[in-house]
Amino acid sequence: ISDKRNPALDLQVQQWIETVLEEKFPDVPYEDAIKDGIILCKLMNKLQPNSIPKYATSGGSFQFRENIALFQNAARAYGLGDAQLFQTIDLFEKRNIPQVTLCLFVLRRLAQKKKLNGSTFSPRVSEADAREFSDEQLNTAKNGLPLLHEGTNKDANQSG
Repeated sequence: ISDKRNPALDLQVQQWIETVLEEKFPDVPYEDAIKDGIILCKLMNKLQPNSIPKYATSGGSFQFRENIALFQNAARAYGLGDAQLFQTIDLFEKRNIPQVTLCLFVLRRLAQKKKLNGSTFSPRVSEADAREFSDEQLNTAKNGLPLLHEGTNKDANQSG
């Protein structure tokens, strides 16, 4: 799993979170800064105010694991699917940091779709663009298509 890890992507996620929160990460590695779930809870409250009304800012591993679970529930309510989320152990025990980063990428894209202002680093989520055509336009297209498919065989014979 560590082979999948891309420090540049971790940095991009960190910079986006710092932009949204308007505060810098502590001077520790990315995974250590978010390990207790406090930054993640703050992030969700910025994206969806009061989505996590109360979370632990101190305590032991139980409280911090609970913070991560609160983030996951709020992210799910915000629109992330279960397949896009990470497991608590992935972050808390640093078993799958690439999955955590991927989750935060998807969260960023979802926030962008919901028109959150802030820096962007990922492609926009595609949206449906249904087209309406009049009967006249449809009939014109139907009559014109056979010409496109006919091509030309002028001066052609079996020998080439």
